[in-house]
Amino acid sequence: MSYQVLYRKYRPQTFEDVVGQEYIVQTLRNAISEDKLAHAYLFCGPRGTGKTSIARIFAKAVNCTGKNVPCETCENCKSFNEGNHPDIVELDAASNNTIENIRDLVAKAYLSPMMGKYKVYIIDEVHMLSDKAFNVFLKTIEEPPSNVIFILATTEPQKVINTV
Repeated sequence: MSYQVLYRKYRPQTFEDVVGQEYIVQTLRNAISEDKLAHAYLFCGPRGTGKTSIARIFAKAVNCTGKNVPCETCENCKSFNEGNHPDIVELDAASNNTIENIRDLVAKAYLSPMMGKYKVYIIDEVHMLSDKAFNVFLKTIEEPPSNVIFILATTEPQKVINTV
């Protein structure tokens, strides 16, 4: 039996499972249902408020092909839940904060999605990127490919460069 940390075991898997963020959940659901998605989102707040959990659900939902997104039964949802969806990438900026890491991310962002409609990059603790890494990333955030969504999550938004 493999060990799974508690926050991953009990992390919400659908919007219905999220507690205490009703306004955010409704806003994201409306964006999906009306097909008015932005190319980048900044989720900020204290530790434990669900930034990464909601980012993961949103990433799954924008690629879901079922009726009630995320449906948990389509190929995209199943692939994401198994941890091997090729178009949803989660990056921890605390340990991947160099220029080389961001250049690699930017180069891959311009490739077409393999399975879903969108490539979604969740960059957790984005405030940990170096200034030079932010500058490399800035051009892509300003003019991203049409099929890419960036979700930036941080506990310290004041450390994110102003141009973002």
